[in-house]
Amino acid sequence: MGIGMGLNLLLLLAMVATNILSLYHLSSTRSPTPSSTTPADVPDHLLHQLHTIRATISHLTRLRSSSSSSSSAAASAPPPELLLYSRIAPIASSCSDHPDLLHRYMNYTPFAACPRDDAGAVAEALILRGCHPLPRRRCFSPTAPKVPASLPSDPFHAALPDAAVLWPLSAACRSFSCLPPALGFDPKIEATRFLSARSVLDLPLTQLLNLARSAGAAPIRLGLDVGGGTGTLAVQLRRMANATVLTTTLDLGAPYSEAAALRGVVPLHAPLQQRFPVQDGVLDLVRTGHAVNRWIPGPALEFLLYDADRVLRPGGLLWMDHFFCRAGDLDAVYVPMIGHLGYRRIKWTVANKTDAGGLKNGEVYLTALLQKPLPAASTAVKASSS
Repeated sequence: MGIGMGLNLLLLLAMVATNILSLYHLSSTRSPTPSSTTPADVPDHLLHQLHTIRATISHLTRLRSSSSSSSSAAASAPPPELLLYSRIAPIASSCSDHPDLLHRYMNYTPFAACPRDDAGAVAEALILRGCHPLPRRRCFSPTAPKVPASLPSDPFHAALPDAAVLWPLSAACRSFSCLPPALGFDPKIEATRFLSARSVLDLPLTQLLNLARSAGAAPIRLGLDVGGGTGTLAVQLRRMANATVLTTTLDLGAPYSEAAALRGVVPLHAPLQQRFPVQDGVLDLVRTGHAVNRWIPGPALEFLLYDADRVLRPGGLLWMDHFFCRAGDLDAVYVPMIGHLGYRRIKWTVANKTDAGGLKNGEVYLTALLQKPLPAASTAVKASSS
């Protein structure tokens, strides 16, 4: 700002000097009598000074223009967070960065059936790279060969209908029965999940509802389960609290979305780096499952946490369920990252991750139940009433 003011002052002084010399020039060249037609010669030193001042004005004008343009460029430069966010490419912005995948996905005949081959795998690959929503619009997506007449009313029925799923042609397994139970497809195991605590890291739903009630949170009616697999949490909360929980999924190696839908809950086919397709401040609960862990880049994880804050109501609950990271990174990286939210700790439990990968990498689990701050006015009213 100081440089710009100095240039303006010099430019003003130069213009004043030019005007004075111009008036002097006019007065010296004016003929003394009306009959005189030959003007007197202007002294060379005055012409030299006039040319010098005019050159100075031109130079100062150029300096002021360049200074103002650089200032405006600096003022309009996007913040580094926005540049970083664009590199992570959450929504559609990275489609042009992967032309090979995009060409394979868009290689179809318009107004005909979409090709099956590896379309599902390519779609997942594009979504994971930020190319979402996908631009395929003028072909008819393939559907399952058989639509079941009715679906079991029990979401933990012994067998989900295999015919209701469009299994990949190249898949070795084309039945729910041959999928590994650990992936969330064993109804006996899923029927007991979230109902009891097998370790200090678990948070049974009865305890969750009691903690929410004692913390003054609103009843859990609407929620989001991030990386929720086959939708077991959504099913259990619907049974216990008549709550509606959306589940984000990706079909990486198994039909998670189809399984959740067959169980009567809503799957959102979305990667972890995508903005949640939910209105601001409307949810009572956001849970992050096992997919949210140290393998997510730090900036992407931070965006996820702040997007959870965006969709939560005041007093809403953020449940980080079995988040794992290296022990040294927990205090150095993730505790400060979570602490910046300013949430109240209702439950905070850390324990060693004792599987082979955890022991090898020195990892720990964190289960945390955190409450978004209530507005100051409502907090004061509650305090006075108590």
